[in-house]
Amino acid sequence: MNNFSGKHIHIVSFNVPYPPDYGGVIDVFYKIKALHALGVKVHLHCFHYGREESKELEAICETVNYYERKKFYQAIYQSVPYIVGSRKSGELLANISADDYPILFEGLHTCFYLSHKAIKEKAKAVRMHNVEWGYYKSLGEQERNYLFKFYYMYESQKLKKFEEELKSANHVFTISRNDFDYFSKYWKNIHYVPAFHSNEKVTSKTGKGDYILYHGNLSVVENHQAALYVLKKIAALSKREFIIAGKDPLDSLRKEINNQPNVTLVYNPSFETMSSLVSNAHINLLPTFQNTGIKLKLLNSLYKGRFCMVNQNMIQNTGLEKLCIVEENAEEILNTIETLFEKDFTEEDKNYRAEVLQNDFSNQANALKICSVLWK
Repeated sequence: MNNFSGKHIHIVSFNVPYPPDYGGVIDVFYKIKALHALGVKVHLHCFHYGREESKELEAICETVNYYERKKFYQAIYQSVPYIVGSRKSGELLANISADDYPILFEGLHTCFYLSHKAIKEKAKAVRMHNVEWGYYKSLGEQERNYLFKFYYMYESQKLKKFEEELKSANHVFTISRNDFDYFSKYWKNIHYVPAFHSNEKVTSKTGKGDYILYHGNLSVVENHQAALYVLKKIAALSKREFIIAGKDPLDSLRKEINNQPNVTLVYNPSFETMSSLVSNAHINLLPTFQNTGIKLKLLNSLYKGRFCMVNQNMIQNTGLEKLCIVEENAEEILNTIETLFEKDFTEEDKNYRAEVLQNDFSNQANALKICSVLWK
């Protein structure tokens, strides 16, 4: 028993957080699960578009409410960002204002009502998964389609302006130290709470694997670009076997992989299949071109996989630097791949990793931190 058992909280999620199969919803789902384990009664509110209602969520929440996200043409012409305006619901406002429970808004996406007078006197916190305007700006810079590029850049401008709404929050929980540093320049009551995740202990296999894995949501521009980089700049110059795995790969990536004999594509893998791929790889190779948030696929790879090779953008100021091999260019990556294939991942490597991860990335400890802030 703890001091927070029996407390109630509203959590407003940008999507249905089950199944927990991509970055943002992984953090939401395992946060709810950790709060539930502490005895906190969660009243979940989620916008759904393409995801089914979930009995799994009902098992760990006191109540679950679903709201339809507005279509693109219904929300794009508002002054607020589309990702915010499309998550406007009078029913939601009525539900979160009907009692005195604190509210946790997941992402700027869900903050349409953050400054509304109906909840002015309530304790309100926002979980920031990114500096959203910076994330959209980076997507726009990478996008080649001019229409999409315009959308990302325009949305970035709106998001930067809408970020000022955070002044109405009593607390902001950031997912990375970089985001903590950024938001601390503008507001008080900023708290660093690392990402929640699916792992309770390090289960990495010792010994060697046979292949190198890159994985991620392949429909996202940043992951698509990283996969192409691995394919063209690394795999094409290596004799080793590579696997690229993830959700909804674009046709252009599929075609490129078909032309590379030492690369296999595993598309839309189940949770179990992805876990197996991560665990059995000799190297989880995870470059990124965006220094935003913390990548949950990195945490997953450290808990389940053997060697993790990344670049600075993936690892900077995360607290995970000492657990990864950091290389910045293709030549260095290729050389280090050969060096690592001469090594076993040892029990000592595994124990050191477990010690570091338990200090900062315990779901229970981070759930307690959120509770201590909200009910101090």
